[in-house]
Amino acid sequence: MINREWHLLSRPVGWPKPEDFALVEAEVKQPAAGQVLVRNKYLSVDPYMRGRMSAAKSYVAPFELGKAMQGGAVGEVVASEAEGIAVGDHVLHFGGWREYATFDATQAVKVDPEAAPLSTYLGVLGMTGLTAYAGLLRTAVFKEGDSVFVSGAAGAVGSQVGQIAKLKGASRVIGSAGSDDKVKLLVEEYGFDAAFNYKNGPVSQQLREAAPDGVDVYFDNVGGDHLEAAIGSLNQGGRIAVCGMISVYNNTEPAPGPRNLARLIQTRGRIEGLLVGDHYDLQSQFVQEVGAWVRSGELKYRETVVEGIENNLEAFLGVLRGDNTGKMIVKI
Repeated sequence: MINREWHLLSRPVGWPKPEDFALVEAEVKQPAAGQVLVRNKYLSVDPYMRGRMSAAKSYVAPFELGKAMQGGAVGEVVASEAEGIAVGDHVLHFGGWREYATFDATQAVKVDPEAAPLSTYLGVLGMTGLTAYAGLLRTAVFKEGDSVFVSGAAGAVGSQVGQIAKLKGASRVIGSAGSDDKVKLLVEEYGFDAAFNYKNGPVSQQLREAAPDGVDVYFDNVGGDHLEAAIGSLNQGGRIAVCGMISVYNNTEPAPGPRNLARLIQTRGRIEGLLVGDHYDLQSQFVQEVGAWVRSGELKYRETVVEGIENNLEAFLGVLRGDNTGKMIVKI
C-alpha cells in the first residue's frame, strides 16, 4: 500500500510558498503491538499550523523537515493490534496531512459517525469547538448580560463563540469579518446583534458604532488593529481572551503592540492567552452541552470542504487568507 503525505521541505519566511512543501509517496506502515492503522477520511487545517512551520520555540514542537506533517484527522481503522479498537471503528487523532496513519492506539479517540457527521469532530464538536467553549466561558469568564466582541467571527472558532454567548445570555454580540457576505451570515444565520467588514474602515471606529456602550468580553482571533480597538472599547472589568493573532502569523518583523495598553489601568481590564490543550477537562461537558445545541438546531455551523489530499496545502493557505466560512476541512 502506498501512502501520500505532505512534507515540509523548508521553513517559510513570510507567506508560505508551494516550494516549501512536497506531496510525497511513502509505504504504509503496518501496525505493531498496541497500534492502529487508520485510513483518513477528513483532515483539518488550522491557523496554528503556521507557527509549527517555524523553528522558533513555542508551546508545541515545530514540524520536522523532510517528514510527514501533523494535524487533526478523523478516519476509519483498517488494521488494529490494540485492545479496545477494532477494524471498522472511527477515530479522531493527529496523524493528518496524509492518507493513512499508523500510530499508538492511546493517541486515538473513538467517535460515533451515527451521532454526528464525521467532519464535525474536527470542528463544531472538536478542537475548534472546545476552543470556543473554554475560551469564552473559562478564560474570558463570560457572565450573563456581558457585551461580547469576536474577531474572525465567521471562522470555525469565532462563529461558535458568538453563538454560545447568545445562548448563554449575552446582552449584545458583535463580530468582525472580511467580507460583506460573511457579515450578512453573522447577523442573519448566526444571530449576532451586529457585525462589520473590517476592510470597510478603521476597526476602532466601526467597533464604537457597533458597540456604543463598550464591550465586556473580547475574543481575539486576529490581533493587530482588532486588539487595539477592543482595548479602546473595553468596559471596566473587561476581559480579553487571546486565542490567535492571524494578522501577524506571516510577518517577518515583530508586530508592534497595541498603543493603548495603558487603558487597562483605567478599566482594570485583563488579557489572558488561551490554549485549548489546557482545557480538556471540559471535554465531556462541552460535548454534552454543545452537542445538544447542534442537534436542536440552536447552534449552527458551516464547513468549507476542499476535496483531495493533493489540495491540502491550498486549503491551509486559504485559511490564512480567510477564504473559509466556518471550519476548513479536507475530504479525502
